[in-house]
Amino acid sequence: MTDQTELAILFADVVGSTKLYELMGDVKARETVARCLDAMTRATERHHGTVIKTMGDEVMATFPQVDHAVDAAAQMQKFISEEVDADDVPVAIRVGFHFGPVMEEAGDIFGGAVHIANRMSSQAKAAQIVTSGSTVSMMSPEWQASTRQIDLAPLKGTTDEIALYEVLWQQGENTRMLPTIDWAEATGVRNQRLRLRYRGQEIVVNEQRPNVSIGRSEDSDLVVKDTLISRLHARIEYTRGKFVLIDESTNGTCVLLSSGEEHFVRRDSVQIKGEGSIGLGRVPQADSPQAIHFIYEE
Repeated sequence: MTDQTELAILFADVVGSTKLYELMGDVKARETVARCLDAMTRATERHHGTVIKTMGDEVMATFPQVDHAVDAAAQMQKFISEEVDADDVPVAIRVGFHFGPVMEEAGDIFGGAVHIANRMSSQAKAAQIVTSGSTVSMMSPEWQASTRQIDLAPLKGTTDEIALYEVLWQQGENTRMLPTIDWAEATGVRNQRLRLRYRGQEIVVNEQRPNVSIGRSEDSDLVVKDTLISRLHARIEYTRGKFVLIDESTNGTCVLLSSGEEHFVRRDSVQIKGEGSIGLGRVPQADSPQAIHFIYEE
C-alpha cells in the first residue's frame, strides 16, 4: 500500500570516498566511511529523523519538520569535523535536503521532492549544507538568519529553476543569535545606507533592506544582463554595521573606489564603503552603462 505525506528528505554522503580508498587503503578507508555513516545516523536519530537507507557512503533520511532536518544536518557536519580523524587525510561530507510531498511504500519513499533533495546534495561542496528556497521559507527565523542564497539551478526535465541556499552551520549559536543584536547601537552608527544606481534604477541597502541580490536572473533585485554575468552573480548585505559584497559568480566581481583603489573578488567577499563602481565579470568603467555605481551615506 502506498501512502502520501509531506516530509523533509535529506541526503548526506562522504566527499571523495574513492580517493580515501586510494590514500588509506581498503581497511582504513572502510573504517572511516563506517564512522561517517554512524555519525550521520546518530545525528538523524537525535533530531527526530528516520534513516530510510544507506547506499555505500551515503545516507538518506526523512524528518517530520524542516528544523529537525537542518538541526540534524548541522549536527552531522559537527560530528564529522570533531570525531573523524583520518591520519591527515581530509574527510568531509556534503548534505542536501528539501521539504515536499512523498509517497511511502515498503519502508522507502518516492516522488519529485526526493529528486529535488538529491539535487540539493549534488550541488553541495565538502563541509557544506544546501537546501531549496521553498524549504528555507519553512525554517524558524533563527535558522533563516543563518542561510544565504548561493545560486539558481535548473530542474532536470523542466524549464524551471530552483533557488539554492547554503546553511551556515559553522558559525553555530553566534550566527543564530544575530537577529537579537542591534548592530547600529553596538557600532554607534545609525541610518547608514548604501545607494546603488544602475541604468536609472536606484536601490537602497539599509537596516530595512539588508540584502540585495545582483545577477542576470529575473529574480534578482538588480537585474544586469551580460554574457559574463552569472544568474546569481553577487549579493550585498548590511551586517554588523557594514556593507559587504559577496561574490557567487564564475567570473568574479570588481569594486573600484573613486580614490582609484581596486578590489577583485571571486567566491569571496569585500567590504564596500565610500563611493565608486561595481563591475560584474570585468573592471568597471565610469562611463560604461554596465557599471553599477554606489555611494555610502550616514
